[in-house]
Parts: sequence; C-alpha cells; structure tokens
Amino acid sequence: MTDTHPQHNRPVALSIAGSDPSGGAGIQADIKTFTVIGVYCGAAITALTSQNTLGVSSYLPLPAPFVKKQIQDVLDDLNVTHIKIGMVGNQEIARAIGEALEGFAGEVIYDPVIKSSGGVSLFAAGSTAITEHVISRTTVLTPNIAELEIISGRTCGTEDSALAAARDLFALSARLKAVCVKGGHMNVQAKTITDFLVQKTPAAPEGEEPDLQISRIDHPRIFSRNTHGTGCTFASALTAYLMKTGDLNQAFRSTCAFMDSLLAGSTAYVIGHGIGPLLHHDFIRAKDETDRTLP
Repeated sequence: MTDTHPQHNRPVALSIAGSDPSGGAGIQADIKTFTVIGVYCGAAITALTSQNTLGVSSYLPLPAPFVKKQIQDVLDDLNVTHIKIGMVGNQEIARAIGEALEGFAGEVIYDPVIKSSGGVSLFAAGSTAITEHVISRTTVLTPNIAELEIISGRTCGTEDSALAAARDLFALSARLKAVCVKGGHMNVQAKTITDFLVQKTPAAPEGEEPDLQISRIDHPRIFSRNTHGTGCTFASALTAYLMKTGDLNQAFRSTCAFMDSLLAGSTAYVIGHGIGPLLHHDFIRAKDETDRTLP
C-alpha cells in the first residue's frame, strides 16, 4: 500500500526516564525541552517519584516488563532515531531497557541520573547493571561531576582528573563515541563554568587507546535558585539539537547557549519553596518577542 502521508516517517525522539510530579525534572522536563526546540518526543516512564522543589522523598520503580513494553510499542510504531535516557530505577529496569534497545541503530544519549541533586539514591543496585545494560547501548554520555565520579570510580576535583575519568569511560562500551562532562558542580563558587565534549576519533589500531578530541566551552556561571532539572534539560537539548543538525559539535554549542538563555530567563521567578525549576515555556515567549523585533 502506498503511504499517502509524506510526513508519516518524520524522525522523532524517545525519552526513557522517571516522572517528576512537580514538573521540573525527569520526563516532564524532557518533553518541555524537546517541544521548545521543535522536536517531537515520545516518553517511556521508568519510575514514579514523590518530589517537589525541596527534594525527592521517595520513588516507585515500575515493573520492568511494563517499561520494556512501553519502549517496544513506541519503537514499533514511531520512527525513533534518537533516544534520551535518564533515571533508570533498578537493575531489572536497566536489563529491560538493554533488551528493548537490542538492535537499535540510532543515537542513545544517556544522562546517568544515579542520585538526586539532594543526594537521594535513584538506583538501588549501584552502577554495574547500568554499565552492562545501558552504557553498553549508549553513544553519548552526559554526566555531571558527581555522576562521573560514581561511574569511573575516580575523584574528579580538577579539570585534568575529570578529563582522565571521561577517557576511562570509553573502555566501557564500543558504541560510546562521546562524553559530555557538565562542569556546573565543579568549584561551585567559581564565576565561570566549563563544559567539555570529549569525542573518540576514528578507530585506533587494535590494542591502542583511541585518540580523543576535546572541546570546551567557558561561560559565566548564572547564580540562580532555579536549577531543578538542569541535567535532564541539558541531555534532552543535546539530543534535540543533534537530531536537528546531525553534528555533535554544533549540538554541544547550541545546547550550552540554550542552557545559558534558559537559566538567565528563569532567575527572576519563584516557584516552590526550594530549588525552583527552569521555565521552558518562558523560553518560547522570549524567543517570540525577539523574532517580532527582527527586521
């Protein structure tokens, strides 16, 4: 049968992550991010959380077979080319995600949400299952400094140690081609943040470590109470811009600029009594106002 809908196979993204009832992080932040950047996004939920701007009080992982079924149903129907993974939840769900992505040839961007920003563990079984079932499918990792330390087993108090830890991660997966190290949690009083994109260059001879290309972006730290969901938003933005450009370097630059704009535009608002969320919807309004002023 001839397909009479030329847009039927339009590329889409899939977010696999936990749910945040306060709307600032997780699936909710992912969908908002993809939407404001202009990418259609499906969503498979791994866990329900009980949280607000004051922190995570508890979470409930969904049955692993149900998580796997959500992913499979979306992949069976939609033209998913890019997948963003956030909170996994437990060992069984990690295995289910790995099984569901068996044979998936597209990009998999993994934001390793192992602990909440308040220090609550969001993966009870540790990182072994994460490495075996999720990182093994990943093409781009986006850890913050704390997550980088957990996965690599290194202390990352300096740029050099963080980059050494990022280099170590390439040994975890043959599919991994880039690690984006978010520097916001390094030297938190510094007025400048440095984010790194560490990429594996074309294959080195067997038995030799791959050459790495390191790009960095230095930008002023925006001091704000509204930073809830920044990690989820960053990884989703990187995924969306990678979909739109097909160029990881350009996606990295666009993501850093997007985050700076979103953080700056969210600073003046108060939502909740703790660490407030980013205001993705206000990014759309600000962009519309800018567009109207252009000649």
